[in-house]
Amino acid sequence: MEWMLLPYRRYAEFTGRSRRKEYWMFALFQFLVSLVIGALFGQTTWMGMGGMMTGSMIVGGTGSLIQNLFTLVSLIPGLAVSVRRLHDQERSGWLLLLVLIPVLGWFALLVLMLLSGTAGTNRYGPDPKNPYDTDVFS
Repeated sequence: MEWMLLPYRRYAEFTGRSRRKEYWMFALFQFLVSLVIGALFGQTTWMGMGGMMTGSMIVGGTGSLIQNLFTLVSLIPGLAVSVRRLHDQERSGWLLLLVLIPVLGWFALLVLMLLSGTAGTNRYGPDPKNPYDTDVFS
């Protein structure tokens, strides 16, 4: 649970680095909260399209307000943890603008968020996995 809430404690901190675990646990937390809001306040609808049944969740009324407030509160921490995740790979946070490219941009960002970070200190700060990694004999 600590990893899920860490981006909220580092609310608007766009400097430094974040581990994959911090990023993906935050993403999981957002998914689970949205799922709970949808389950409590949503209406499930089923439609037949071309012989296939497809379902969707419609959140309206109070649930819509709660979902929108949660999204608004999570916007800045989500951007910040994404920028720090890119910093962990020694990449610029401006690469988040790839999201503006339909389909390929989203896929490229997904791949970047799955890659491991650079070992040791880089220009954005110390390694978040081992922040006290100092070579005694160097």
